[in-house]
Amino acid sequence: MKTSFLLKNIKIYKWQISVPVLLWFTISIVAAIAEISRGASSINNFLIFRGTFWHTIHQQNLFAQYPNEYIDSNHYGPLFSILIAPFAVLPLYIGCFLWCIANIAILFYAVRKLPVSFTAQQIILLIGTLELATSIHNVQFNPMLTGWIILSYTFIKNKQECWATLFIIAGFLIKIYGIAGIVFFLFSENKIKFIAYFIMWFIILFCLPILLSSTHFLIQSYQDWFNSLLEKNSANITIQAQGNMQDISAMGLIRRPFKLSNFKDIYMLAPAAALIALPALRFKQYKHTAYQLTYLAVALISVVVFSTGAESPTYILAVLGVAIWYVLQDTKNKKWVHILLVLVLIITSLSSTDLFPRYLYKVFILPYALKALPCFLVWLIAVYQLFRKDFSKITTHY
Repeated sequence: MKTSFLLKNIKIYKWQISVPVLLWFTISIVAAIAEISRGASSINNFLIFRGTFWHTIHQQNLFAQYPNEYIDSNHYGPLFSILIAPFAVLPLYIGCFLWCIANIAILFYAVRKLPVSFTAQQIILLIGTLELATSIHNVQFNPMLTGWIILSYTFIKNKQECWATLFIIAGFLIKIYGIAGIVFFLFSENKIKFIAYFIMWFIILFCLPILLSSTHFLIQSYQDWFNSLLEKNSANITIQAQGNMQDISAMGLIRRPFKLSNFKDIYMLAPAAALIALPALRFKQYKHTAYQLTYLAVALISVVVFSTGAESPTYILAVLGVAIWYVLQDTKNKKWVHILLVLVLIITSLSSTDLFPRYLYKVFILPYALKALPCFLVWLIAVYQLFRKDFSKITTHY
């Protein structure tokens, strides 16, 4: 993999900083500042996040509507009140800015921990920069969650099941997507230890919000969370308006163009689950890092493209999955790999920005959930590779 100008280091004062790293932080921080500068109404997601802490303290329903505080409602689990606490107690704009910085930094740290070359890490950062900016523009939790899923793999890789299971459980109890890390159980060399730590962290993190509330309130909150997720799922798949910002998924690719409101998720989820699970029977491939990383890529893409709750800021997970898949490919004489990446960058990442023609976005991309299509195509190829590829013969310097 040749090093282009974009992957070279530049000197700032006494430090050598690569262009991808500079872009990663600069563009995302500018996006955060730009959004915060517009006032509280532009950081509604952070108002919701902040509210989960104060509502937990006052033992108010975490999933009710609070029109005097923010628009919409919370959909994250009770554990989120602990995570957001350090940011919620700060002045609004400072807390929001530091929240954005934490998301940017944790995902950057996770990418740097991946068992790939420095050049490959820089390429991953470059591919993910635009999508990261979109997520930060919406002051989202998704970049941090992406980092947690990646870290759950890298800790397994380093035989640190304790930390791996911490991130898996934390991600699951805050946003269901985090359970994707459970697939890395396959690569644990001490599965008994994995299971023990998994149970330990589940009990600890499940109960942890009691520190801010009470046992009764916590149990009720988990019941309310479950009900809110069911209601949200029903609302996401309603096709009364093709401008719906949710269900930008593989199911949406079918529901929206053909206006099939009754198309059930299980018709795609069941085959997808089987396709993800069956390659795990290739036990001899487990030891190969490229095989493990391909499963990581598939996991990151899957939680988005097969979710009715998938929206534009969620795609940082899927695009990082695409980026990890891309650096594993032998791109010599395979133009289709580059073409597929370009489709991801344009249709998935660029289409959500002001740099993309609004007409095309409103008439084609959003109504037909086309943002999901390039990532879904990568998912299909990656799953096929899990079935067929001999990862011991990969010669790409990843």
